Amino acid sequence: MRTIVITGGTDGIGRALALRRLRGGDRVVALGSGPVKGERFLEEARRLGAGDRAVFRRADLASAAVSRAVAAELAQAYPVVDALVLGAYRHHPDRVETAEGFERTFALYVLSRHLLAEGLRGSLERADSPVVLSLCGVGTRAGRIDWDDLQQARGSYRSLRATMQGARANDLLGVSFAERHAGGRTRYVLYNPGFVATGMAEPLRQPARGLVRAMARLFARSADETARQVAEVLDHPPAAPLSGFFRGGPVDLGRPGFDREAAARLHGALQDMLGETVRSDRPGGGGAGRREDRTD
Repeated sequence: MRTIVITGGTDGIGRALALRRLRGGDRVVALGSGPVKGERFLEEARRLGAGDRAVFRRADLASAAVSRAVAAELAQAYPVVDALVLGAYRHHPDRVETAEGFERTFALYVLSRHLLAEGLRGSLERADSPVVLSLCGVGTRAGRIDWDDLQQARGSYRSLRATMQGARANDLLGVSFAERHAGGRTRYVLYNPGFVATGMAEPLRQPARGLVRAMARLFARSADETARQVAEVLDHPPAAPLSGFFRGGPVDLGRPGFDREAAARLHGALQDMLGETVRSDRPGGGGAGRREDRTD
């Protein structure tokens, strides 16, 4: 029986993948911030006769401390992890700071993925065919990384800009992981599923919410179909240390979006962020924005 850890595992693609893996006989640890969705996931697992193989761990992964703690907890509970699927993401129309002083989109979309992949690497390395699969940008040409203001602390906040920067940063996380752990056994897969019908429109303001809903009805693929394709990659991960896919098709990793120097630069920036005491004048952090006090 394999052990699969899925962030964002109680909604959208993550939930569809979690239920598919349970039907296939795997143990699934689903991480999510909502207890209601978590209980629904467990109820569905019980209906499938897989209640003993389904675990829900409530965690707000926008907190770096929580991400670290969850990684350490799972590493101890599961000495062998066969796959880590990084799918947690939430749209924020306004700039929100976590209690630790990080911009919330960057914290959830980038920092948590870095911390979980590094924290669970020991358990992954003990598996027969370990893989980290990150649902991300895979070389998107849209957006850019603002090296001088990674958390949009200066000027006006743009949610789309934050999202697209996160997508590009996640591509670089894969490059960095493969470079720094070149002697390891864990493969890192970057996967962009394209336009998928999930609940991503709900946090949007009108009229954008209605427009996205209408486009989803016309053009989006289902979460179940996407989960089927992702499951195939988990079952048969590529042999290369790093690979990329867009809607199931391979992506050329020789493109500029996968630059090794940029990946090393991002890794250094994350280390600086995560090692600093929270200060309002921290480069790339603090600044104008609504402060969030909870870290559950």
